[in-house]
Amino acid sequence: MKIIIGSKNLAKITAVKNCFPNQEAEFIAMDIPSGVNAQPFSDEETILGAVNRAVEALNQGNGDIGIGLEGGVQETSQGLMICNWGALASKDMAPIIAGGARVLLPEEIAVRLRAGDELGPVMDDYANMKNVRKHEGAIGIFTNGLVNRVEMFTHVMNLLIGQYTYQKTHLED
Repeated sequence: MKIIIGSKNLAKITAVKNCFPNQEAEFIAMDIPSGVNAQPFSDEETILGAVNRAVEALNQGNGDIGIGLEGGVQETSQGLMICNWGALASKDMAPIIAGGARVLLPEEIAVRLRAGDELGPVMDDYANMKNVRKHEGAIGIFTNGLVNRVEMFTHVMNLLIGQYTYQKTHLED
């Protein structure tokens, strides 16, 4: 099985590989644009970015499965929350989508995002670290390390793979 990952972000690549441990699979990571803003600002925009990455990864990588994973933020009545979405594209079915964890961002972070800044650099400033988005992510910072970005995206990947295998075994009969 040839799995094309629509990102070269190590956290996303690791999450995908975590979900195929017992299969013979070839993994190819490609830098696929999301087609949305650098900082997706809604569930809809984040979903669209994930689907765009998955479909383009499948097409450009000529694989069996294309994966798109996208992080964003969603405004709620409680404040601005991080969100994460994934999509799985294959040649024989419509893209499958799944979403994951939600964590309320501190207002000092939310203010900067609403002003147009991107979460990755804001988190680097806030945590006084480099490349937070490629390692623990905002989720890792704000859960005190109990959940990191790889785990967050691994959860989404399990939801995607579970739906994919269900559809392959139950809906193709």
